[in-house]
Amino acid sequence: MMDEGRVRLLRHRANLLDARERRSPGDVVRLLVGLQAQVPAAPSLAIRARSAGLTAEDVDRALLEERSIVRTWAMRGTLHLITAEDFPWLLPLTAERQLAGAYRLLAEEGLPAERAERAVELMERMLAAEGPRSAGEIVDRLAGHGIRVEGQGRPHLLRLAALRGIVCQGPRRAGAPTFVLVRDWLAPDPGPPDLLAPAELAIRYLRSHAPAAPEDLAAWSGLRVSDARRAWEAVGRRLTEVDAGGRRLWTLGGSTQALRRGAVRLVPEFDSYLLGWKSRSWALPAEHEREIFPGGGIIRPAVLLDGRVVGTWSTARGKDPAASLRLFEPVPDRARQAVDREVGDVVRFRAGREPSRS
Repeated sequence: MMDEGRVRLLRHRANLLDARERRSPGDVVRLLVGLQAQVPAAPSLAIRARSAGLTAEDVDRALLEERSIVRTWAMRGTLHLITAEDFPWLLPLTAERQLAGAYRLLAEEGLPAERAERAVELMERMLAAEGPRSAGEIVDRLAGHGIRVEGQGRPHLLRLAALRGIVCQGPRRAGAPTFVLVRDWLAPDPGPPDLLAPAELAIRYLRSHAPAAPEDLAAWSGLRVSDARRAWEAVGRRLTEVDAGGRRLWTLGGSTQALRRGAVRLVPEFDSYLLGWKSRSWALPAEHEREIFPGGGIIRPAVLLDGRVVGTWSTARGKDPAASLRLFEPVPDRARQAVDREVGDVVRFRAGREPSRS
């Protein structure tokens, strides 16, 4: 029998939050099989919480110069950072179910499937000839070809082109992302999708989220529950089943070893730790749910103590994270000191300073 506290500690560790190690941005993104990235600055802070010694500049370098990670629509049809090496198999697998919804949303905005296809074709030609373009420039050019993109049609159209593996986000201009062709920004297309991709995804997901169940994989990835279960069955010999208070969960070998305690982490808005499973009640007490999930699609930054949400803070640049930090409950003095160290590390990370060795 595994109680909720042990489940939480194991997931906290699997999500790279219990012990800070020196990891590159690409290492963190690869180990977690992607990081939520709706808010541009948030995934950098998520990487900070899971690594040692990095700065925001290091993450920008990996994204914009090395291109070892890329920002695009992936799991659940939402913006993520994923690694360039995972892109060829992970995007087709997670996008398949989202494409029908993308066409439907565009049709609701007055752009039926045939017009949407024409728009994507024109977009591809434009970016091939001219290189990176902003969303506004793309839409203005499409309008010149008689394709009107109104209301929410613009983000839905860009999302469609990304889910089809044609475009991704590229260099920033005036602080905003531009869009580029995937074939120009990343390595050449390696060929047809990997038929073993669902099984690979199940193993990779478990490494960063165990203990978990197929329903958790489906909720995180956007796959159908039936597809997630088939992927689970394909790797069944590598899994160990545990009883978590009457719920069946699975781990990979060696994932129930001794656990560390006392880890404090400041994670940003939309952090993957609160979006990686079907339920979050094991990490976020019900009485504080509205503090982190107030509605309107907002997910606020969280203060974690051994994987349990104990407070919130602000990630806005120019704001002192210490001034905005609010704990929901008293914490031990040692944990409060760890919170202060985390606040200092956020400031250091943003300023581009190496950590002190004294």
